[in-house]
Amino acid sequence: MFWLLALLAYLLGSLSFAIVLSRLSGSPDPRACGSGNAGATNMLRLAGRKLAILTLLGDLCKGLLPVLIASLIDLSLQQQAWIGLCAVIGHLFPLYFRFRGGKGVATAAGMLLGLYPPAALLAISAWLLTFYLTRTSSLAALIATPLTLPLLAWREPEALLPISVLTALIVWRHRGNLRDLLAGRERHF
Repeated sequence: MFWLLALLAYLLGSLSFAIVLSRLSGSPDPRACGSGNAGATNMLRLAGRKLAILTLLGDLCKGLLPVLIASLIDLSLQQQAWIGLCAVIGHLFPLYFRFRGGKGVATAAGMLLGLYPPAALLAISAWLLTFYLTRTSSLAALIATPLTLPLLAWREPEALLPISVLTALIVWRHRGNLRDLLAGRERHF
């Protein structure tokens, strides 16, 4: 059951709400415009608040749903975390869109919400505070994601390895943003 759910989580994660919503609305392809990222922040730039919120909710749910299903069928917390990670990997490298996806932040938040809500609330709060202070989405993600690791190590050590892999993937996907941040070229809102 674990392997089947991991595959289904990847396939669900591969549904890119940013790309689908941009096509349905006639908005520009987020992979070709703005930051080039298929995520909620770029959708806000390109298509407005409504489509950005729909993208955010869709991406969040595709991280949350597989974890909740894994929990309902009594898989271990570590298995739930690996399944959630598969959804994030689907978002990063979507099968349906030539493996060109987003950066995984909203999908990871959904995954964390299903696994251990206090970690998700910590990450979301840190993201919101950082974004409010800096108006920089990438910096908010780079600060918020690693903050969950000490809390998980303390409260849910079973999930630490998959969440560490998740953190490494999100930081790696933001490597261009990190270079731009260090050079003072990163986009702000």
